[in-house]
Amino acid sequence: MAIKIALTGNPNCGKTTLFNILTGSNQFVGNWPGVTVEKKEGRFKEDKEVTVIDLPGIYSLSPYSPEEVVSRNYLLDEHPDVILNIVDGTSLERSLFLTTQLTELGIPVVVAINMMDVVNKRGDEIDTERLGKTIGCRVTTLSALKGDGVNEAVQIAILMARNGKTVPQHSFSGSVEHTLAHIEEAVLHDFPEEQQRWFAIKLFERDEKIVERLNLHESILTHIDIDIKNCEKELDDDSESIITTERYTYIDAVMKKCYQNKSSGKLTVSDKIDRIVTNRILALPIFVLVMVIVYAVSVTTVGAWATNWANNGVFGEGWKLLGHWIPGVPVLVDNALTAIGCAGWLRSLVVDGMIAGVGAVLGFVPQLLILFAFLAFLEGCGYMARIAFILDRIFRKFGLSGRSFIPILIGTGCGVPGIMASRTIESERDRRLTVMTTTFIPCSAKLPIIALFAGTLFNGAWWVAPSAYFIGITAIICSGTILKKTKRFSGEEIPFVMELPSYHMPTVSSIIHNMWERGWSFIKKAGTIILLASAALWFMSGFGWEGGHFGMVSMDHSILAHIGNAVAWIFAPLGWGNWKATVATFTGLIAKESIVGTFGILYNLGEVAVDNVEMKRQLAGDFTALSAYSFLIFNLLCAPCVAAMGAIRREMNSHWWFWYAIGYQCGLAYAAAFCFYQLGLLFTKGYFGIDTIMAFLAVGLFFWLLVKNNRRREG
Repeated sequence: MAIKIALTGNPNCGKTTLFNILTGSNQFVGNWPGVTVEKKEGRFKEDKEVTVIDLPGIYSLSPYSPEEVVSRNYLLDEHPDVILNIVDGTSLERSLFLTTQLTELGIPVVVAINMMDVVNKRGDEIDTERLGKTIGCRVTTLSALKGDGVNEAVQIAILMARNGKTVPQHSFSGSVEHTLAHIEEAVLHDFPEEQQRWFAIKLFERDEKIVERLNLHESILTHIDIDIKNCEKELDDDSESIITTERYTYIDAVMKKCYQNKSSGKLTVSDKIDRIVTNRILALPIFVLVMVIVYAVSVTTVGAWATNWANNGVFGEGWKLLGHWIPGVPVLVDNALTAIGCAGWLRSLVVDGMIAGVGAVLGFVPQLLILFAFLAFLEGCGYMARIAFILDRIFRKFGLSGRSFIPILIGTGCGVPGIMASRTIESERDRRLTVMTTTFIPCSAKLPIIALFAGTLFNGAWWVAPSAYFIGITAIICSGTILKKTKRFSGEEIPFVMELPSYHMPTVSSIIHNMWERGWSFIKKAGTIILLASAALWFMSGFGWEGGHFGMVSMDHSILAHIGNAVAWIFAPLGWGNWKATVATFTGLIAKESIVGTFGILYNLGEVAVDNVEMKRQLAGDFTALSAYSFLIFNLLCAPCVAAMGAIRREMNSHWWFWYAIGYQCGLAYAAAFCFYQLGLLFTKGYFGIDTIMAFLAVGLFFWLLVKNNRRREG
């Protein structure tokens, strides 16, 4: 018998961690029909007849964001066999608000209290048996991070799916119950009995989406609205607030019966840590220090050593191991192709094109894995939630919300899911602003570019990688400041409310799983998109017209050189108007990693290691430190790769808004790189010309917009 288990719960309750444990590699990702919200399904590892659906996190069944609508619609339309409701044991009262609504849906519910290890450590006690009887469903405990109690929870869910039933135990006040009974009799008498109560409550709350769903005649709505208004008058409140207040009154009574808070009045370990890391004065410096350490270690110290080892060994000439010479992949492949008598052009395509291009990118995987491990730890321990809280104070002053940080955080792995994560933002204008600015943050594809330039042109300086991260943050803040003063983005701000999870030590397995999941996505792109792009670049950089004939030519006379030279003038004011840098920038629109692969091919190097002397020599011929950083600024802020641009198009759902976003990104990138280079020339070389004047005017306009915005807010 096939069984569907729907995992529900508040955001950050451990639901996705549990889903990964239950399904392992037996999961697949798609989009919900009719919308672009990501959905995850998987087969339970212990029983392939059981399908687990990881629903987007929600706080209630009165949704506002697209993801919350998806979760509710799935429960109503697909009617899974059982709901496994994951609740955070450290925030039980808040979590039960959703639980009380789930029990009214007519679907068997199993409550799994997560983070019990933290609850026990505090010395608190939860009477799960009494809690289950009080709310009318089975209750069990688990620790998703440690894997304790996971299989037991699923087995209870399977048992409930086959022969279980959940009956809501909560009753509202007399006048509310009278109104609900009247709504059921007048409207819902043809509905299944187990669903009537939930729909009646939603109609009482005047839930617009449910009214639209039921397609009720205006006369019926007018009829039941009389009873609702009478109830509101009697209780002196609006209907939605009445339901919310009475739910929390009920939950408070449940907590007194079933929860012994022995740590009440005492500062927990999390509270003590938060006194420091969320302190109004210390919070921001601590955040900056943490990110500097993360990027410095990942890119310029441990990460640089690991990447050089991979580039010099695996994708280079090879390395010595225990006194024996072990050739790298290019040498092995070249020797093998030579041995079978392969044609020279084909050998060059494979070794100098595909392996050089893909190897140049894959060589940076060690740095990415170290970065992903750091980020997974910060997410797992609970610090990333604090960063959203900290940055909300700053973002709000510039017209953004702390909610915008969640897509930005996800965007450090890949811009596509970062853009998609903007769906959790209720305000349409704030969501569009977040979509436009999320890709300013350096994603995993941009990290190889940063690492390459940091190692070759800045001699491994520790500050290059962290500065790239804060350039992205600055661009986001400045964009919020400037755009929020325009008509399209102005409006009232929506408060950002979030529950800060307790600090806890993430398991090694969860860090490795998170790290590998992100890293594997990067590797797959290198093996597909970048492989094809490298082959095309090899052809275009080695063939062209010479003497009226088409054939193999020197690189400076190739197809690629002609194309690059034709448009290189555009980037000359930015300091890097050579055709190789121009071509690399355009290939970055396919995939940002392709920039490094392009350099590997155009500079005819078998490897792209940050300690490669020949690479340093050739890059130094085309870049100064000033123009190199200008190149970094432009490629960090300009339009992202085609996959991310596709995500922007889907999320904007408008051709006009799509081109507005791409135009803004490219315009900001060009202006920032131009001003940096031209003013840098003035202060380092004493150069002054028409470009310098234009740079001063651009900077003046920029600061005028910032100041004007602030004055308007103060007024």
